[in-house]
Amino acid sequence: MTTTEDGWELPISEAELGRLTRDMHEAHQETLPAMRASAVDLTEEIRARRAGGGPRDAGRRHFLLGAGGAALALTLAACSSGKSGDPASSSGASTPASGASTPASGSASGRYTGDLKVVALATALENQAVGAYQTALDAAKAGRLGTVPPAVANFITTAMAQHVDHAKAWNAVLTGAGKPAITNVPLSNQAATEQALNAATDVGTVARLALSLEDQAAQTYLFATYNVTSPGGIATAATIAPVEAMHAAILTYVLGQYPVPADFLPVDKAAGPTLLTV
Repeated sequence: MTTTEDGWELPISEAELGRLTRDMHEAHQETLPAMRASAVDLTEEIRARRAGGGPRDAGRRHFLLGAGGAALALTLAACSSGKSGDPASSSGASTPASGASTPASGSASGRYTGDLKVVALATALENQAVGAYQTALDAAKAGRLGTVPPAVANFITTAMAQHVDHAKAWNAVLTGAGKPAITNVPLSNQAATEQALNAATDVGTVARLALSLEDQAAQTYLFATYNVTSPGGIATAATIAPVEAMHAAILTYVLGQYPVPADFLPVDKAAGPTLLTV
């Protein structure tokens, strides 16, 4: 256990946090090829659909991926950061959209419709996480968070880089479909998220805020596996979700809590397409 000069305690050793961060990095690296391949599949499916056709095996793949959704839920549940209503869910950093249980509709308003609405949402969530971690690093460098253990800073840097990779994959789908890339955070909860992060004065507060974002991302991806129509979209979400869940699990350790597995990961914190402002 590491105690900083300002009295905040890291509940696990820096060596243990370093090991968890390395495991997270290795898991991410292992998923990159599949993530990029499924993103390419998704782009091709969208193009084929616009041309009036579609992958001949789309129905079979959709069935197989849909059946795999239960296995994905179990995998994510094993990394669950805790029950809904834990301290992270009340941090104010992120509020799930009220439309989380409603699939994206092709008649939705805005620049992105259908499955691209979900892709745009995923991109915005990844950008939000990148911005949150960068804000935390900037605050740490400026001394506004007190003493930040090197292992914590390493975790933040590693997680942020992984969110950058995820955002790049989703943006490649958007641009491949002829839509603009999303480089900002067009989410209705972004102002509240920034306000909460800027008000943080210690590592624990930042960790709780980050945990709420990671929980939201993981649950949104799980929700997407059941609600997008594209096999490529389902596969991409299913590949990224476990990495987001690992982020959440490690943050739970940093907060001195033990990740309690659930039978299935819930989706009560999932963001709905209505959270998008574009």
